[in-house]
Amino acid sequence: MVKVIASSLRKGNVVDIDGRLYVVLTAENIHPGKGTPVTQLDMRRISDGTKISERYRTTEQVERAHVEDRPYTFLYSDGEGYHFMNPETYDQVAVQADVIGDQAAYLQESMQVMLSVHEGNAIAIELPQRVVLEVTETEPAMKGQTASSSYKPAILSNGVRSAVPPHIGVGTRIVVMTADGSYVERAKD
Repeated sequence: MVKVIASSLRKGNVVDIDGRLYVVLTAENIHPGKGTPVTQLDMRRISDGTKISERYRTTEQVERAHVEDRPYTFLYSDGEGYHFMNPETYDQVAVQADVIGDQAAYLQESMQVMLSVHEGNAIAIELPQRVVLEVTETEPAMKGQTASSSYKPAILSNGVRSAVPPHIGVGTRIVVMTADGSYVERAKD
């Protein structure tokens, strides 16, 4: 176990609190006008999925568990979970749906991801920052609507709702951020 200061923890890190492993879902550093800065951590206990919220002073020490981050390729999903393959050893691993959470919408066949593995169990996933998706539903462009700051709602090929510029139409392939589904640019393929 390695002790690190609380303010250095990020989403996906695994910490050991009282002998139990937790994966960090969100980490926010709060600097109030008066008083001590604190780090607010929302975490999920790996053993049973219970979610907890903790606050630490930013300089407090927290035990970070030893986790191996390995590249895996997404294969498919079924009733058992999401199946990934290690590209070096061809070992396959099934990951439970609660580990992947709402990021499952962005998983695409043959996508390279980083799985955090602790004692043989996948406990967290990191997707690529950007994915290419197709717009399946959006309003038609209005003539004369050229303001670059106005965005219109759109539904993407994975079912996620996003906001796109007015010139983007149905069937256009776009690049979106996996963190929040926000539009980045038109795909260059």
